[in-house]
Amino acid sequence: MQFFKYLIRRLLETIPVLIVISLLVFLMIHLIPGDPAVVMLGGRATPQALENLRVEMGFKDPLYIQYFHFLKNLFSLNLGNSIYYHVPVFELISSRLGVTLNLIVYTALIAIVLTVPLAIYSADHRNQAGDQIIRVLGLVGICAPGFWLAILLMLAFSIKIPIFPVGGYSSGFLNVVKSLFLPALTLSFGMIAILVRSLRSSLIDVLKTDYVAFARVKGISKARLMVRHVLRSGLISTVTLLGVNLSWLVGGTLAVEKVFALPGIGVLMIDSISSRDYPVVQGVTLVFALLVVLINILTDLSYSVLDPRVSLE
Repeated sequence: MQFFKYLIRRLLETIPVLIVISLLVFLMIHLIPGDPAVVMLGGRATPQALENLRVEMGFKDPLYIQYFHFLKNLFSLNLGNSIYYHVPVFELISSRLGVTLNLIVYTALIAIVLTVPLAIYSADHRNQAGDQIIRVLGLVGICAPGFWLAILLMLAFSIKIPIFPVGGYSSGFLNVVKSLFLPALTLSFGMIAILVRSLRSSLIDVLKTDYVAFARVKGISKARLMVRHVLRSGLISTVTLLGVNLSWLVGGTLAVEKVFALPGIGVLMIDSISSRDYPVVQGVTLVFALLVVLINILTDLSYSVLDPRVSLE
């Protein structure tokens, strides 16, 4: 019951946040140079046709009235029609959102699967050769640009050793796994480097505690000690960092989706900015903001799961 009360309270708290975000997005779009009427009708349209369209679309109304209509449509999931694609924005985003969500989840899974064993090994063998190699590779992962890693991975595993496709997105579970592996691996490099450093530091601190020493005296196996006692206690700060990185990843998928030709909302955002498709830019920005808010809520909820001492209150 406490879990659901906390969840409902956090969801209600996001409403004013989303309203503020919608206001910022609305104002940001109106500050971008360019005339939507010219984009819709073309540069050869007559002044009278442009003026009629501005009146019809409400572009001549005061900003507060335009925002009121925008907010009213937003609550009914009516994001308007795309100027460039000539389809409803909600339908356009819905058709591409799954690709981006799959990429984010895939990246998180790769990061978690690789971070935990590397951090445990590094903490258990601190200042030894293996630990030093992991830390150096972590620095490389932090410093390396994402698009550069993407090109290297494509050259290595799509051209030299043709295991994964160069780009594109295919339906079916196995095809999705193959087509998203290189993009997810590219995005996870920097995340793994940061998470390993954080988790390694936390595990080293936990290994120095009295209850870990007492558990060793009791004869608990090393594997059980690391997984059940040390790892669980050291995960809280790393989970927080994971949530922050996933929030960053929501917007960080744009370049990787473009490099690997993935039909996600990141590419949709880039193309819509280029074509001055204002309704799509507004819709995608709001979706990105909503994803960030949901990731933060899930991160907070995970604390009580990892550590029963953490109260949701």
